Amino acid sequence: MLIHPWDAARDEEEWQTWLRTRDFGQLAANGVNGGPPILVPTHFLFDGDKEVVLHLARPNPIWAAIEACPAVVVSVHDDYAYIPTGWRADSPETGVPTSYYASVQLTCAAEIVDDKEGKMEILRRQLAHHQPDGDHGEMRSDAGPYHRMVSALRGLRLEVVEVRAKFKFDDHRPVEQRERIAAELAARDLPHDAGARAQQLRRLVTG
Repeated sequence: MLIHPWDAARDEEEWQTWLRTRDFGQLAANGVNGGPPILVPTHFLFDGDKEVVLHLARPNPIWAAIEACPAVVVSVHDDYAYIPTGWRADSPETGVPTSYYASVQLTCAAEIVDDKEGKMEILRRQLAHHQPDGDHGEMRSDAGPYHRMVSALRGLRLEVVEVRAKFKFDDHRPVEQRERIAAELAARDLPHDAGARAQQLRRLVTG
């Protein structure tokens, strides 16, 4: 993705803080034999630094792609909103529309996990994250309610080797204009407007 200097994350802490509160995105792998990329929507667990773990069903077509090339991308976007023409100019006739959004793309080296205990360890970590107050049952690879199901899935450990982070909220525009757009987002109040406004105002205050 194109990242202008004014849209870039200001430091590692900014994108890491944003990503720690999100756990669903797209896993992308190169297509096999020149085929198109394979994209899988999935929950994942980011450790806050250098590792992502997840699991997928064994029949998933992405496994062949990862086995052919272990370089993958985890892509996450959120806090997006359409900004109409008139919000960025004195009239709709002279304004140019845009999109506000935050996006983090993690380029990773993938390691497939097929041993039962390794897969169970990933499941334990994911359940502890997604169901922190839930009853997970006995999470063992050799007994309990889950051990017979483990063969139906494969695990993934992804080592983060490159990060591309973008916070596109008109940081290069005058403060007065950005404050006006924030007010417009609050008034329109579509499902994602509050998140986009919060990110825009955070960048405005910390800029």
